[in-house]
Amino acid sequence: MGCVPQVIAHRGASALRPEHTLLSYETAIALGADFIEPDLVATRDHVLVARHENEISGTTDVADRPEFAGRKTSKTIDGWPMTGWFTEDFTLAELRTLRARERIPELRPANTAFDGLAPIPTFTEVVELARRHGVGVYPETKHPTYFASLGLPLEEPMLETLIGFEGPVFLQSFETGNLRGLRTVTDFPLIQLIAPLGAPYDWSAAGIDRTWDDLVTPDGLREVAGYADGIGVDLHRVIPLGPDGRTGPPTSLVGDAHAAGLQVHVWTLRNENAHLPVDHRLGDPAVPAFARATGDVAGWLRRLVDAGVDAVFADDPGLARAVIAGRP
Repeated sequence: MGCVPQVIAHRGASALRPEHTLLSYETAIALGADFIEPDLVATRDHVLVARHENEISGTTDVADRPEFAGRKTSKTIDGWPMTGWFTEDFTLAELRTLRARERIPELRPANTAFDGLAPIPTFTEVVELARRHGVGVYPETKHPTYFASLGLPLEEPMLETLIGFEGPVFLQSFETGNLRGLRTVTDFPLIQLIAPLGAPYDWSAAGIDRTWDDLVTPDGLREVAGYADGIGVDLHRVIPLGPDGRTGPPTSLVGDAHAAGLQVHVWTLRNENAHLPVDHRLGDPAVPAFARATGDVAGWLRRLVDAGVDAVFADDPGLARAVIAGRP
């Protein structure tokens, strides 16, 4: 701890290419990322693929494919009702006929130039890409309780895919139970993700009356240190925002976590004014393009680095790398 923070390419270089595509991961590697970060979900035939969610209407052309119109359905995922098309209802061969598209075109219109060019990658393809280029992989198990309930657990095929991979690895999850289980079967470093609100879904499903806030106390951090090697937190848990959307002084979280022997990784550094604190936005709010314009993301990152974080998830890993490389 106290070393140069590492750059985790969040869904690849998702500020520059449609997320979770080989195009995005390749761009991130070219821009100097230390890790590429695939979110993992399962297909009906139990192959792990990289999508931020198992509902794929926002990141693929599935809604425009008449042959799959009958697959549209409604489900409850981790307590939330959702309607759309879900990876677990498709075989890998079927998913591979789809093409990726930009998830937030209103903020990243330039990325739409790449719509339709890339298929959904498998986790095996992502690992092979990382192997060829000598970078790390930082997979997240998405909705592990849900997928286990379908007979499609994520952990075993994830570990099988990583057999023989010699680069650095972190394994991450927003749930606690699967991390505890992973601790018994792997030596890969584990990261407990911690959201700004709510509770781990496996706690909620089990009726455990605790929240994320319980895990960021000194006692909670010591508990996490019993099964994980670090925490991955919303960056506003490190530098909070006031009611006016402006930043306040750092919290004690980084110091408390380091005292417990945990690394602190923060998510997510994004370039657009819409994603930045008010005091790090640039330009005239009256201009129509203000929300998608690049703000003072470099200054924002420097403050996070000064707070002592060990790694940062960045949508633009090249910018993050340049800022970190330029510091003393």
